[in-house]
Amino acid sequence: MTTLRSRLLLALGRFNAAHPWDHNAHYHRWIMRQLPRDFRSALDVGCGTGDLARLLATRAGAADGIDCDEAIVARARELTPPDAPVTYSATDALSELPAPSYDVITCVAALHHLPFTAALAHFRRHLTPGGTLVVVGLWSARTPVDHLLGAAAIPLNAATGWLKNRGRTACPPASMTAPVRPATMSFAEIVHEARRVLPGARLRRRLFWRYTLVWHRE
Repeated sequence: MTTLRSRLLLALGRFNAAHPWDHNAHYHRWIMRQLPRDFRSALDVGCGTGDLARLLATRAGAADGIDCDEAIVARARELTPPDAPVTYSATDALSELPAPSYDVITCVAALHHLPFTAALAHFRRHLTPGGTLVVVGLWSARTPVDHLLGAAAIPLNAATGWLKNRGRTACPPASMTAPVRPATMSFAEIVHEARRVLPGARLRRRLFWRYTLVWHRE
């Protein structure tokens, strides 16, 4: 039984590797629906190749993208049209930010790379009154509900990869070249700590091993 399971997992891993797709970009349109139609400034933390920062710039007067990986920031600059109102910086998210405050701050699949509580408090301080913080993060599965969602995502993940690549084998997109790290906090721990720092924050488990957090500063 163990051998059969191992073989199935190996086959599934090979299939997913042949039909890769960006789980984080899957939530970009959802993120945009949480934001005002127009805003002056935006910051994307852990911007990677800049896909979300460029999307934010379609509504914002100016957008900043930051990432601690200099190579991925260089790639983001290469992929961004010269006339796009986007600026990238290779910097730590907890150091001084490019601007004193922002109307919108986003953070996708990067918060688990940072000290969780300190990072949320840092984002809160740099958000303008009335501003919006949106996080798409990773959580560590601990409960039966967690494992059930993870199991449900497995066939959907394979099917999505097949459809997005139109059944063809493909190389991973540039956005999937950023360094990765497993999550260590459970969803319950994330909810408890997030609501302590950001009263009224809305959090929800999502498919594809992600959770979302939305908070509006008064």
